[in-house]
Amino acid sequence: MQDMSEQQPVNDSAEAANNNVNETARAPTESEAEAPPAEVDVAALQTELTETKDRLLRALAETENVRRRAQRDREEASKYAVTGFAKELLSVADNLRRALDSLPEAEAKDQRTRSLLAGVEATERELLRVFERHGIRRVDPRGERFDHNFHEAVFEAERPEHPAGTIIEVLQPGYVLHDRLLRPAMVGVAKQATPPEPLKSADTVA
Repeated sequence: MQDMSEQQPVNDSAEAANNNVNETARAPTESEAEAPPAEVDVAALQTELTETKDRLLRALAETENVRRRAQRDREEASKYAVTGFAKELLSVADNLRRALDSLPEAEAKDQRTRSLLAGVEATERELLRVFERHGIRRVDPRGERFDHNFHEAVFEAERPEHPAGTIIEVLQPGYVLHDRLLRPAMVGVAKQATPPEPLKSADTVA
């Protein structure tokens, strides 16, 4: 028969182990004991969300502005790409007009000369049609009001039959490309007539 004194230490050890397990299960860890309860700051999150949304909208608006500027720059570059070439051709148009003005058709004595003038005139018309297809327009402002944006005054002269500031003569036509000036028209402008000086009365004899 086994001695009861030998079983007692084993039972005491098992009971002590069970007590340790229970205490371990009940005792919170150090991190759990120190961690405060989770609290959500709703107002702070709402403020951060509003600021983020505002920054996003500003970034989108700036991106759209950059896109529009780039598109406008591309359109203007395409629209006015022929500016330099057009300026070079203006002298050709001027020479054709000078040739026609130098010998009016009514003064042509023979058929050969009249045919030559007709050819030059047809060439001028075709050149002007090409200009118009590319947005180039001749400015011949005779009888219009002087506009310093499109005209350059070469002289002023009194013309009682014309109001002051009216263009009375075009020395050289101007040209515009779409709405941009290529060359101002060289013009003469009517100025206000100088009023006659009043007649001096004869000295009275005292």
